[in-house]
Amino acid sequence: MLFNSLIYAFFLPIVLVLYWSIPGRYRLARNIVLLVASYIFYGWWDARFLLLLSFSTALDFVSGLLIHRSENRITQKTWLYLSVAINLGFLALFKYYNFFIDSFTALLHSVGLQGNFPILSLVLPVGISFYTFHGLSYVFDIYNKKIEPTKDIVSYALFVSFFPLLVAGPIERATNLLPQLQVSRTFSYAVATDGLRQILIGLFKKMVVADNCSLIANEVFGHSDQYGSAGLFIGAVFFAFQIYGDFSGYSDIAIGSGKLFGYQLKTNFKYPYFSRDIAEFWRRWHISLSSWFKDYLYIPLGGSKGSKWMNIRNVSIVFLVSGFWHGANWTFIAWGAINALYFIPMMLVEKNRQNLDIVAQNTLFPTVKEVVQILATFVLTTLAWVFFRSENIQQALTIIHDIVVFKNGAMPSIGITWIWILLLMSFEWAVRHKEHPGAFDDWPVYTRWGVYIALTFLIVLFSYQGEDLSFIYFQF
Repeated sequence: MLFNSLIYAFFLPIVLVLYWSIPGRYRLARNIVLLVASYIFYGWWDARFLLLLSFSTALDFVSGLLIHRSENRITQKTWLYLSVAINLGFLALFKYYNFFIDSFTALLHSVGLQGNFPILSLVLPVGISFYTFHGLSYVFDIYNKKIEPTKDIVSYALFVSFFPLLVAGPIERATNLLPQLQVSRTFSYAVATDGLRQILIGLFKKMVVADNCSLIANEVFGHSDQYGSAGLFIGAVFFAFQIYGDFSGYSDIAIGSGKLFGYQLKTNFKYPYFSRDIAEFWRRWHISLSSWFKDYLYIPLGGSKGSKWMNIRNVSIVFLVSGFWHGANWTFIAWGAINALYFIPMMLVEKNRQNLDIVAQNTLFPTVKEVVQILATFVLTTLAWVFFRSENIQQALTIIHDIVVFKNGAMPSIGITWIWILLLMSFEWAVRHKEHPGAFDDWPVYTRWGVYIALTFLIVLFSYQGEDLSFIYFQF
């Protein structure tokens, strides 16, 4: 079920009415309503994979109890490793098996050997990377004694499968969401209207900005040999805004939907294209994934402790794994490696924590230095996105080469799509000090309603009406 579909427009109000019509003292009944709704939401895509979701949920629920009950550290590690191995085993089977087979076969061929290994025709379950990380964080936190396991299977199952964040995040932690699910919620008009504003902004990002940018990006990357340097760079820029509008739009709709039920989900984006360096960009882009890798991979590896070479190793591993998490293709690994190469020099000179506040914090306009920093960071990020979007490494390298050597060629027709990008960036600049772009409740009432009407008008008239309206991160 897609957030930007008519079925979701009917589904969400029905679930809201059912949820809030149950008195607050019947918390379990409310949670059952949300759990059933979440399974319907996920099963709408392919009901067969509800079995995989249910198994993963049961596995981590039981593992958490067994880890907590044991006083022997070896036994605790055994249950932890078993849970991790099974979870990652399913992820590897569905998402990475064919990639490993193809890569190993290519390696054998490169040294003159033959290999004949079976290729599986498996459908990648939507959201498997996200709900797997939900469950893993739960067992990790129990093992590290940050939380105690819950005995409430309904609350835990809802934590893993809560429909707003089930298929594309944000990646939640049990420390944040589970306690909210175990107490009765009280309806708040202010929180609900904040959620509706965030949903509206998210729909605009997805349906007007991202989907229209995708037409240009798909044309350029699909026929990259026909375009010159300027055309290729324009295509990369439009993909940069496509993926931002698509993914941050999904996150806004997910977080806003959660607020309608009284739940505060993790922030996932904080105006990343206003970043003044790569380190700041990664503090503002896909925050829930970055913080997950920091807590469960970077710090266990040693974090920033130890020698500079150890620091470089740890950062490199995190970026490479982050790239591989996104998909079974060498292009994603290359994208992670490039971002590591961007980040490591800043870390070595201890400049990776220099821009912790918002840009132009107390002024309307940025300084010339800040403008240059923002543009430079955006260009570096956009060039890295070329690898993320390309079909293979060769195409990415060819596009980068053709951009920097000033090749002559065609120019894409961008129409009025640039206006939607400019409108989004201007609006986000005006609210960059807010927690999210929908938090403009302190604006005058007529201004707020003007924004509501304008965004609704733009969504109705200028949203893309093509065949593929799914979100990019559904494939991850």
